[in-house]
Amino acid sequence: MEVEKGKGTDVSDVQGEDDLDEEPGEEIESAPPLKVGEERELGNSGIKKKLLNNGIHWETPEFGDEVTVNSDRNYAVHFVGTLLNGIKFCSTRDNGEPMTFKLGEGKVAKGLDNGITTMKKGERVLFTLPPDFGYGAEGRDGVPPDSIVQFDVELLSWITVVDICKDGGIIKKITEKGERNERPSDLDEVLVKYQVALADGTIVAKTPEEGYEFYVKDGHLFPALTKAIVTMKRGEKVKLIVQPNVLSSMPDAFGDKGKEATDGFPSIPPNSVLNVELELVSFKPVIDVTGDSKVFKKILKEGEGALVANEGAAVWNGISTGLYLKGVRYVNISYIAWLEDGTVFERKGVDGGQPLEFITDEEQVIPGLDRAAATMKKGEQALLTVSPEYGFGSVVAERDLAVVPPSSNLVYEVEMLDFVK
Repeated sequence: MEVEKGKGTDVSDVQGEDDLDEEPGEEIESAPPLKVGEERELGNSGIKKKLLNNGIHWETPEFGDEVTVNSDRNYAVHFVGTLLNGIKFCSTRDNGEPMTFKLGEGKVAKGLDNGITTMKKGERVLFTLPPDFGYGAEGRDGVPPDSIVQFDVELLSWITVVDICKDGGIIKKITEKGERNERPSDLDEVLVKYQVALADGTIVAKTPEEGYEFYVKDGHLFPALTKAIVTMKRGEKVKLIVQPNVLSSMPDAFGDKGKEATDGFPSIPPNSVLNVELELVSFKPVIDVTGDSKVFKKILKEGEGALVANEGAAVWNGISTGLYLKGVRYVNISYIAWLEDGTVFERKGVDGGQPLEFITDEEQVIPGLDRAAATMKKGEQALLTVSPEYGFGSVVAERDLAVVPPSSNLVYEVEMLDFVK
């Protein structure tokens, strides 16, 4: 069911007006939250909001979000519009057909558009809109000119919509929110699941059930995929609409060339719009330890707390050392080290062996291991790749299990057992 907006009530007229003291969706800082049965004016707009039922959580929708159907087929919004005398002029409840629309596009009375941006999930309110935020001097069917109108609104859910490139080329609709606030960077290794389809529903690409793992900087499938991934949180699920050639210099789909049939999937015709269902299952952060791309640390397992070895700690395997010198850090690690061809040349603290204890910044181990260990948290496990400049350099190094040839790249799988400053 469509609720017509009044002429001259484009939603852009509301945003940024001086008569609204707060941004849409924000609470007035000096005012406490509404209590059930309480009514309050939104800024100095004349729009009144009366709380009928409390919502949950703290998030509120924003302009551009879709107030629509969620994955459980629950409609996001129900509302009933009435005049002050109680005469009803529209209702989504009467016919069981909730209206679906995108906030901020002026599909409804602008006061309703703005009012919904102040609501939490599950909240039910009564909005009273003055004529300027309702249907204005012209009115509409069932609404006389210059009428004050009321809307009984219940917000069940919404889908956050993001224009990734700010040009309509890649539209991201968040169907399931992710965890925390961390997002992958170009260096990180991501594990994703996706399904790519043409506008007619034909599936043209899909990951195995376990997903697909790759480094963001290396890219995969087409550039729009990685552009979307770096905006996502761990566990986030989205739907992408990708237009062909969204960037003139780098097509984000397959542009005017299309793509031949591969791996049992049909071809992608030239200039195709692609619909992508994408999930960021997880990612492993990768850190450029030395800042010159010579030592990389990929975190396999996050450590405990916030302190890293170069910030010190208060215990050393439960034993007091009796020595605490400013700037001196004692670390206790286990690791397996191997060459690029897989030859293991050293093991410490694994298979019953003794862990390695050393003082950082004292040249007791190779520089790459020294520098990386100083960035690790207690309990952290990481995979290090070390260039010769931070390894054994141009000399032959005889180690416990094998000889390291000159100018060798090294790999260490390290666990930080403990440290003390």
